[in-house]
Amino acid sequence: MTETAEDILRAIGAGPDHPIDLVAAALALSELDDACAETSPYHRHLDDLVSCVAGKPAPRSALDAQGALQGVLAEDFGYRGDDQTYDDLQNANLMRVIDRRKGLPVALGILYIHVARAQGWTIEGLGFPGHFLLRLDWNGDRVVLDPFHAGMVRSPSDLRTLLQTVQGAGAELQPQHYQGVTDLEILLRLQNNVKLRQMQMGDSARAAKVIEHMLLIAPGLVELWRELGLVSVNAGAIKTAITALEHYQGALPAHNHDIAMLLDRLRQQLN
Repeated sequence: MTETAEDILRAIGAGPDHPIDLVAAALALSELDDACAETSPYHRHLDDLVSCVAGKPAPRSALDAQGALQGVLAEDFGYRGDDQTYDDLQNANLMRVIDRRKGLPVALGILYIHVARAQGWTIEGLGFPGHFLLRLDWNGDRVVLDPFHAGMVRSPSDLRTLLQTVQGAGAELQPQHYQGVTDLEILLRLQNNVKLRQMQMGDSARAAKVIEHMLLIAPGLVELWRELGLVSVNAGAIKTAITALEHYQGALPAHNHDIAMLLDRLRQQLN
């Protein structure tokens, strides 16, 4: 029996938050957006990326490993950040990112993580605000790289400048900015980009569908149920809203009066 995209995502939701097969998950999310899509060409392309990096001289430092990734993904295959049409939804869809060779930092980061881990290297996403970055570790030697900017190494000075661009001139680097994030958090960050853009376009129905996909991989993330309920109200999907908000209310340690009142109003609409 062929495993469906939803099967893949539900299996992730039933497992640990880390590690996760990020490209399999991201391709499954892309497939849910395009039911006619065929994923095998994309898996073959990913295998090519892995093979090309494996063909480079064995690294002796984190900088060597970073150079191999940069040389293949950015230089040989042309992957780069889309700084011209940044908000294009294609930038968060891994199939379209592979087709176009450009995307958001987190989507590109998933490619870098996949290729690096296939070599047996240690790499993780960072909890840096506003711009997804990666940390590559080679036997204790570490570099921070930027998948959006051709996989370049980011120095502490670069990171301070990036942070101040996001948070203002007075912002300073803090330990949490260097903390690693789980693979599940990376996937949620990818989908959160899609959800926010759908909401900005006023398409609550599509935003609700994205949240439903997020719940496949993170069914225990209670706040997502609340968000699904509220977005479904805006989309006019009253039954979905009631189900989601009842789930949210049932998972809370204490009663939420505002949600209870909203549920009462929604139930009355069905009567």
